[in-house]
Amino acid sequence: MSTDAINLLGMPQSAVEALFTELGEKPFHARQLMRWVYQRAVTDFDEMTDLSKSLRQKLKEQTCIRLPEVLSQHDSADGTVKWLFESGFGQAVEAVFIPEGDRGTLCISSQVGCALDCAFCATGAQGFNRNLSAAEIVGQVWHANRVLPRRENDDADFAITNVVFMGMGEPLANYRNVVPAIEILISDLAYGISRRRVTVSTSGLVPTIDRLGDECNVSLAVSLHAPNNDLRDKLVPINKMHPIENLLDACWRYAEKRANRFITFEYVMLDGVNDSVQHADELNALLEGKPAKVNLIPFNPFAGNDFTRTPADTIMRFQNRLRYHGLVATTRKTRGEDIDAACGQLAGKVSDRVRNRLSEKRRRVATV
Repeated sequence: MSTDAINLLGMPQSAVEALFTELGEKPFHARQLMRWVYQRAVTDFDEMTDLSKSLRQKLKEQTCIRLPEVLSQHDSADGTVKWLFESGFGQAVEAVFIPEGDRGTLCISSQVGCALDCAFCATGAQGFNRNLSAAEIVGQVWHANRVLPRRENDDADFAITNVVFMGMGEPLANYRNVVPAIEILISDLAYGISRRRVTVSTSGLVPTIDRLGDECNVSLAVSLHAPNNDLRDKLVPINKMHPIENLLDACWRYAEKRANRFITFEYVMLDGVNDSVQHADELNALLEGKPAKVNLIPFNPFAGNDFTRTPADTIMRFQNRLRYHGLVATTRKTRGEDIDAACGQLAGKVSDRVRNRLSEKRRRVATV
């Protein structure tokens, strides 16, 4: 295989069809190839028996199906599985599978690190190196689907029913690679996941939220984490560029394009920082009467961070206050904490190239 070989992994159907045309082949062969790669997890062209020998030879000479290398797998006592994927030059990203009843959620990464530097996130603490390619994003799903057992009593379906872009990185900062990956996830020739079961999480890149709303009908989750700009400026620095009022306007525009679709607002619970009844009332004032639901996330600690988790009874009081106001509010169950796979703990291995992180002093609870 040539080092210049075209990697077919992560290429949307239209791109694969165009490639087959360039090779002098009928575009419909692209559909056959995609089923082999994604639905059957076959990467050896010689095994794709409904393709002609001449076509298979062309594919072997000019293309490849290059998968990210798996460096490690860790299994939690609660059934959660975490993989570490090699991403070049000694760096790595993580993906996590969370089983729950008849639902299997895969949390995937979109960047090596993250430049947004949210104060409570292990990924941001490592800085940012680069965007993942569509192949590297889809490769996480490909590997998980290949190694995980099919859902019990349903041999026809994959273990993964939901995919969330909530791993390492800001998905909307890697828009050009995330959207092709989404096309693979929802394609009937690949994984056939419902658009409602694919969720893109963002810290608040307002112009790209609008673009996503125009071009890609998937679920949206927003990392809010504070009910006012003063506090959010400290917890989520991108707020200084896109303050809450602008962010929420973009969210409501997104919701208008998606009938009967709620926007999920993620809110990590930090002891003594954003978890008071007053904060709950402020949050209600922002979301009241809107297509919104709130997902409260108990903070998951990591080395070098001074925040602590809000006590369970305080989280319950906060949730009940939101429900009193009529908001839909849930608390995320912490999973995979024993293997550092819980929300906010994914760190992988990152060499920071941008060096734009906040000072350690600014991460301390005292400054918030």
